[in-house]
Amino acid sequence: MKYLNPGLLVILLLIGNLSATAQFNDKRNPEKSLLFQSATSTKPPFFKSRGFQKAIAVPLLFTAAGLYSLTDNDLLNKYAVQEERQEWMPKFHHHADDYLQYAPIVAVYGLNALGIKGKNDFGNRTALLIKSELLVGVLTYSLKKITAVPRPDTGQPTSFPSGHTAQAFAAATFMAKEYGNKSIWYSIGAYTVATGIGAMRVMNNRHWVSDVLVGAGIGIFSTNIVYLTHQYKWGKKKRAGQTMIVPSYDGQTGMVNVVHRFR
Repeated sequence: MKYLNPGLLVILLLIGNLSATAQFNDKRNPEKSLLFQSATSTKPPFFKSRGFQKAIAVPLLFTAAGLYSLTDNDLLNKYAVQEERQEWMPKFHHHADDYLQYAPIVAVYGLNALGIKGKNDFGNRTALLIKSELLVGVLTYSLKKITAVPRPDTGQPTSFPSGHTAQAFAAATFMAKEYGNKSIWYSIGAYTVATGIGAMRVMNNRHWVSDVLVGAGIGIFSTNIVYLTHQYKWGKKKRAGQTMIVPSYDGQTGMVNVVHRFR
């Protein structure tokens, strides 16, 4: 190998920034948003709706790229990428990816604490995050058990998909959903961090490139679906009923009428 194949970084950056741009455009055009539903139109079946199709578009690109890397090709081959890693950086090892995978989540709550409000209030935002994390965990753990792909470094059957990458892209999508309407740079920053996590998983020799690409797809898919299906009932204060006391007098009899309106 005479040069380091940049396929992993190129694909991650291209699809990651495509996702960031898609999130920003949806926020600027509410009528095209994943969450927009016309009150008067007839809703199509969920799996045929525009929202669902947009939610899975980028994840499908990641998954397709990951599956393509399993084939015998000259552009993006998981064995070729791992071989080049061994040639160019055999001793590379860093733990930054263990922490940076959560950076977009910390950023979202940090920005909110500084007074820069995101899309949702604390209750709904936290509920969305918890549901996204649960879905990412279930999908990642289940696929690891089903596929039992050996890791490139230890051979343990827990390589596919990359949990770190799935977490990083789920967190990046979370930030894009909350702050993408403010500026596209919030989304680009979040997905750039996620891209770095994916690259580091390969550089650390903990995963194959196929694990990373599919993990990224799972992360984006999980957060997209949770935002698409969330009912936005968390954090809403229940309004108390209204009671009115109306006295009356007809010249002979005095009365007091009590009227209570339930909310």
